[in-house]
Amino acid sequence: MINLLPLMLERVGILLIVVFLLSRMRSFRQIIHNEHGLKEKMLMIAIFGAFGIISNYTGIEIRNGLILPQVWQTDVSYESALANTRVLGVALGGLLGGPLVGFGVGMIAGLHRLTLGGFTAVACCISTILAGIATGIIGVYLRKSGKNTPMRAVAIGILMECIQMLVIVIFAKPYDAALDLVRIIGIPMVLINGFGTLLFMLIVQSILQEEERTRALQTHKALYIADQTLPFFRQGLNAHSCREAAAVILKWTNAAAIAITNQSQVLAHVGAGSDHHIPLQSLSTQLTKNVLEQGRILKARSREKIQCFEPNCPLQAAIVLPLKVHHKTVGTLKLYFSNPAQMDRVEQELAEGLSKLFSTQLELADAELQGRLLKDAEIKALQAQIHPHFLFNAINTISALCRTDSEKARKLLLQLSVFFRSNLQGARQMLIPLHKELEHVGAYLSLEKARFPDKYTVCLDIDPSLEDVLIPPFTLQPLVENAVRHAFSKSKGREKGQVTVRAYQEGDQMILVTEDNGRGIPAEQLGWLGKQTVKSAEGTGTALFNIRTRIEEIYGGEAAFHIESKWNAGTRIAIVVPLHYVMGGIQHAEGFDR
Repeated sequence: MINLLPLMLERVGILLIVVFLLSRMRSFRQIIHNEHGLKEKMLMIAIFGAFGIISNYTGIEIRNGLILPQVWQTDVSYESALANTRVLGVALGGLLGGPLVGFGVGMIAGLHRLTLGGFTAVACCISTILAGIATGIIGVYLRKSGKNTPMRAVAIGILMECIQMLVIVIFAKPYDAALDLVRIIGIPMVLINGFGTLLFMLIVQSILQEEERTRALQTHKALYIADQTLPFFRQGLNAHSCREAAAVILKWTNAAAIAITNQSQVLAHVGAGSDHHIPLQSLSTQLTKNVLEQGRILKARSREKIQCFEPNCPLQAAIVLPLKVHHKTVGTLKLYFSNPAQMDRVEQELAEGLSKLFSTQLELADAELQGRLLKDAEIKALQAQIHPHFLFNAINTISALCRTDSEKARKLLLQLSVFFRSNLQGARQMLIPLHKELEHVGAYLSLEKARFPDKYTVCLDIDPSLEDVLIPPFTLQPLVENAVRHAFSKSKGREKGQVTVRAYQEGDQMILVTEDNGRGIPAEQLGWLGKQTVKSAEGTGTALFNIRTRIEEIYGGEAAFHIESKWNAGTRIAIVVPLHYVMGGIQHAEGFDR
């Protein structure tokens, strides 16, 4: 009995070496982790059945109480029996895979043992099949109750060995030989198979724990990337936001390059291959078009399937994922790899998670945009209403000039039409170029200065490179109108009024400033001005409130609105907006021509 222990330990060691090598294989780890599918169950039957066969072949032959030196068993004489680790593989297969796997493994290992011969062949075959069925049923119960621990597996393995000893005593003939055999192999087989079960279950447990750690890290990474890209995807799918988002994704994944498209063109490509994968070109690969049409994930594991026609392109594999808004595919996220082997399951699952998170972000951005558009429409409907006194005064001024200066009257009439057109167009647009807002300001000032030619002067200091930057309509014109109507309304005896409008760049922001040398704003009014409207004989503060509300709704924390004023020293209002901003990926200046 003592001599049998080290030999049995050697046999268990052989199986554990095989199991350890298998545990390093991704396919085996996937089988262990996803054992519920029929395909996985069939593979488990094959693997653990192979363990049973190896155990049979490497068994230790016992004849008349003696241990024979033969290492590989292929034909056991009737007087002999085998001490082996067969039940170890069967019990583990049943515990991990359930009754189907347990029965399948038991049949393979048991029938193979029957073919080897010996006076215990039939008893071993029966006990092996019974062990497979029993451990399969017990395994289902333990998994459902969450009690499938290594120590319970050890106890079950020992129990199955004890049952096998009992079956041998009952079914093996002659009875005395069977009883003597059990006395020799019983304790060593129970101990070694129990120890082997413990080691095997610890390996399986490490596989499952490593998988859970990997998933936890992957989830954390996906959430972190989503958090970093949220400010950009809130702007929708446009070249600027997608370029910034792609750079973040590239930094935190193992991809060689990242590309993001809408339904018609590549919006951004960051990483390897940027010399010929150029943004803002139409879609050229059928793979991307198929994803847009089918709305499902597609993969390519060669440059030919990617359909890149650059012979030296370093990109050899890709996974293309749909970006959806309200179940409609609006774009794609593409992860490129320089080696197909890098596109492993972890990267694919990370990409799938990111695709879903980004789709959710785009849906939220769309909902946010709709809310902003609704509020913006309400505000602009008020702003677009022309004050009737201004209209009557403008018409009266033009009418009077028709008799004295017809050419000036003609020019003012054109300016009035520009003013009307700017009001109507501004009411339909979310953002317009700065030069169009300045055109609106110019038309207003032309009409006002015709009425009060010596009341004030206006100075425009505009950086020409900023004239195409998009800003909300009705941003500068109401500020200039406020200065004209309120800053100099009671300034008799004071120096001539002056209004200055400036636009300059600081970093990636544009600063818009209107300032005057008028009477200023009382200190008690500065606290609420621009934050609320009030009833007052001198004005309600609606224009400032509307401007501040709109830039906060459109730009969020990317913009700022500041009012500075001193009594009898003038007022300065500064608006800070980002240089590059396209709401929801839509150009909002259609219909505006220079």
